[in-house]
Amino acid sequence: MRLAAAPPAPAKPFDAIVIGGSAGSIEALAVLLPALPARQRASVFVVLHLPRDRPSLLCDIFQPRCALPLREAQDKEPVEAGTVYFAPPDYHLLVDAGPSLALSVDDPVHFSRPSIDVLFESAADAYAGRLLAILLSGANHDGARGIAAVQAAGGTTIVQDPESAPMSSMPEAALQLCTPAHVLPPQRIADWLAALPQGGRA
Repeated sequence: MRLAAAPPAPAKPFDAIVIGGSAGSIEALAVLLPALPARQRASVFVVLHLPRDRPSLLCDIFQPRCALPLREAQDKEPVEAGTVYFAPPDYHLLVDAGPSLALSVDDPVHFSRPSIDVLFESAADAYAGRLLAILLSGANHDGARGIAAVQAAGGTTIVQDPESAPMSSMPEAALQLCTPAHVLPPQRIADWLAALPQGGRA
């Protein structure tokens, strides 16, 4: 692995966490989301590349394992603290003023809708340094530009160690564009999330 020593415990709470992944990321997400404690008040937004022609079952799959409430994002929905929002199939998910959620049918990015870049870039505009971005396994380059935007806005960034990713193209593309705060396998990301100080606001 790229990082042998345990990363320092996070020093500040975040208002929002964005997570993106594609092929091979379900397994990582199954480790990360249950690590978020019920006291965690950050809003969490998740984009996974999903088949466009089928309903998402992600809330049904993950809710029994998670302390935080999970829901599929709705257009114009106000953002609530301590809630996990999944992008629905075939819609880009954005964080808008308010903050509130916005769904878009703009063109796919890297052949993907929802796009990780679209979510990460909009969240960077909304939350700046109060944002944590996590990029997981995937087979294309979606998310690399977005996580670079989060870093440029002063947010904290974590990339899954490519050696731990079933599909390493996505994290490797991110590492070519920026130097994240941490490069970690999923269990170490989960440990870091579990140690987050309580905080966050909608």
